[in-house]
Amino acid sequence: MKFFRLGSIVLAAVVSVSLLVASGPKKYGKDLTLKEPTKVADILANPEKYQGKLVQIEGKVTDVCAKMGCWIKIESGEGIEPVTVKVDDGVIVFPLEAKGKIARAEGIVSVKTMTEAERIAEAKHQAEENKKLDSFDPSTITGSKTTVRIAGEGAVIED
Repeated sequence: MKFFRLGSIVLAAVVSVSLLVASGPKKYGKDLTLKEPTKVADILANPEKYQGKLVQIEGKVTDVCAKMGCWIKIESGEGIEPVTVKVDDGVIVFPLEAKGKIARAEGIVSVKTMTEAERIAEAKHQAEENKKLDSFDPSTITGSKTTVRIAGEGAVIED
């Protein structure tokens, strides 16, 4: 009888530890190397300063690529638009469940000015990936725009 109780206690301990480990942050790609995140507002205010540099950003995941998990959008809560962290297809796959969770991501900043036609094509592509083509309206996109993306190398998403 004592053996049965001891076995039950050990099993309960193993299950408890497993649940704690399973509910911790999830790592994707390379380990994060920078100690402090850069404010998204700082990057967007002066994108040329960060062009080609490794940065870490932190914030809430507002969207995830539904087709291949190849990008996430991170909102910093600073009242500005989210930044897309794009990874190579299949190298890192972000889960759809990441939406709404807090993430830290590192990568190289890329700044590009997109023409109106490029912006429409990009928005259409994202609508197709997210199965939202029926709500895609190209007339809402006008003019060129400078966009900032991060070529993602690694991320940690809180559970």
